Amino acid sequence: MTNTALPVVLAGARGHGRWHLDNIRRLQDKGIVELAGVCELTPLAPGELPDGLGTPEQSADFGGLLDSTGARIAVICTPIPTHTDLALTAARRGVHLLLEKPPAPSYAEFRRMADGVAEAGVACQIGFQSLGSHAVPAIRGLIAQGAIGEPVGIGGAGAWARAEEYYRRAPWAGRRRMNGADVIDGVLTNPLAHAVATALALGGAPHAEDVTGVETELLRANDIESDDTSCVRVTTATGRRITVAATLCAENPGEPYVVVHGTSGRITFWYKQDRVLLQRADHGPEESVYGRTDLLENLVDHLTDGAGLLVAPDETGAFMKVVEAVRRSPDPAPLPATAWHLLPGENRRVVPGIDGLVAAAADTLALYSELGAPWAAGTGPLPKEVST
Repeated sequence: MTNTALPVVLAGARGHGRWHLDNIRRLQDKGIVELAGVCELTPLAPGELPDGLGTPEQSADFGGLLDSTGARIAVICTPIPTHTDLALTAARRGVHLLLEKPPAPSYAEFRRMADGVAEAGVACQIGFQSLGSHAVPAIRGLIAQGAIGEPVGIGGAGAWARAEEYYRRAPWAGRRRMNGADVIDGVLTNPLAHAVATALALGGAPHAEDVTGVETELLRANDIESDDTSCVRVTTATGRRITVAATLCAENPGEPYVVVHGTSGRITFWYKQDRVLLQRADHGPEESVYGRTDLLENLVDHLTDGAGLLVAPDETGAFMKVVEAVRRSPDPAPLPATAWHLLPGENRRVVPGIDGLVAAAADTLALYSELGAPWAAGTGPLPKEVST
């Protein structure tokens, strides 16, 4: 390990945190970071650490671990309600941050985190990996060049499947609140949050002040507090509409995507694959696959070479306005028992016809109720106002 490797502490190394362990190992092999500590309530067993990461210090005391390791960077991949306090614990020590999405469960908590980080003068990267895709600036360039005429709206679609066990993986899974604290673990705010954030980014509306209205339709087929089948429509300060529809009850799960609609064409972006399809008048379809900049690597480059941060907190302000609208909406409506069935072999609930509705919402910018879904007739859209 070289002297230039920045010491990193990972908070939350199980679940999605395992991905971060592998990524830190990759960057450690490049000599730019070193895993100095792991913060978990129960220490990792030797077999839970990827080979080559050595024996990092372990502790349940996050602040103490940052102090004892001399960490320069903290990666926070813990339950949503803990994000703000842990981020501020690091910021007060001058430790820079990679904070997993969603950054907070409410707009007030987001502002408390973002303002505290800014006051402390540390760098903070929010973990929307799709915004590290080189396709994002490429699509913005195509829009600016008029490749699809005038942009008229953005759609997002995510049809995923999750077994009932998914909601038992952690005490906060599928919850809107727990022990008096907001959680807001819904389909649009956590598993398919990238669809929302990416649609807002491509719509030129990443900041809180870019959002003037949010309409929500939140439903659930599973026996949970939060939503698993929902759609949201954002109105931007420029009058553009951005509609994202998502479900975890798909019949045939597929790759989520964002589509930019123009007066003379469209651009479809499968953001997990960095794949872009340009369709425009008087041209054949053009497909491209782009590279991606890892967000932890970008944070290191920012600290060592002055590279610009790809996903600073303010770049997720509009997303947090959507989270706030979901939080303030009535609790998700349970779908009638006739609207879903259990897929026995996979122990997951399926909503017949939802795949087509998700795609239609992204295509037409309409909500489920406007597309004639009988089970969405009484759900909204709610609310139309955005509060700060």
